Amino acid sequence: MILRGTVFSKTLEKDTGITIVTPSDLKQDGPYRVAYLLHGLCGDSATWVDNSMLPVYAREGHTIYILPDAVRSFYTDMRYGSRYFTYVTEELPVLCKQVFQISARREDTAVLGASMGGYGALKCALSRPEQYGMCGAFSSACLDIKEGLEELRKNGKTKSFVDHYGEQLFHDFLSIFGEDLEWKPEYDLLELARGLQKATVKPAIYMTCGSYDAFRSSHIQFQEQIESFGFAFQYEEWQGGHDFFFFDRSLQRAIRHFNL
Repeated sequence: MILRGTVFSKTLEKDTGITIVTPSDLKQDGPYRVAYLLHGLCGDSATWVDNSMLPVYAREGHTIYILPDAVRSFYTDMRYGSRYFTYVTEELPVLCKQVFQISARREDTAVLGASMGGYGALKCALSRPEQYGMCGAFSSACLDIKEGLEELRKNGKTKSFVDHYGEQLFHDFLSIFGEDLEWKPEYDLLELARGLQKATVKPAIYMTCGSYDAFRSSHIQFQEQIESFGFAFQYEEWQGGHDFFFFDRSLQRAIRHFNL
């Protein structure tokens, strides 16, 4: 079943889009597992339903998929904008549990996403390990945001930056990070992971990237670092680019990997 609509968020102080995908039979006894599935930079709350086989994957499973809208926020509490990290990690779970029979156990809770949503999924899981037991990140902007900000601070908005990232992203970064483009530890995925080295509770992480994706080199670097921090971590790579042909297959594999 696919449910599309809006919900009023007190955190965002506005109506915001949401899509929910459930198994075909909601009569199962006991709480369902839940997966928060995050869209990419150019997407919205409907993107995964419109561009992947998610409804088919969910039909016979035992997981409810929650697809929020976070615009181009990189799932942060923006300097000049809305508090999307707080909305996704705090308010949204409460709202969904009021309507659906969703488990509150971290072992039953996943956060997944592609591209910007992959960064968001990792940020949520590494910032709230007591909340998310599973994290799936596909073709993620895992290190590239920091590199983009460093380039802007050093050289300003150059033609090479616009050609690589797009004109709008420059304005997005100003809204998210401020005029000084401040990079804080709470944004840095490797710093968040490093802080969990000695933690008894860590999310299991499944990452993928296409062999000719522009983000591939950063995934290799990220893999080398995070494996040394003691995470249950799996990285897979196969022929593909930065598109929903690859994202859909990644989602299918993540569902199988986590038994969602």
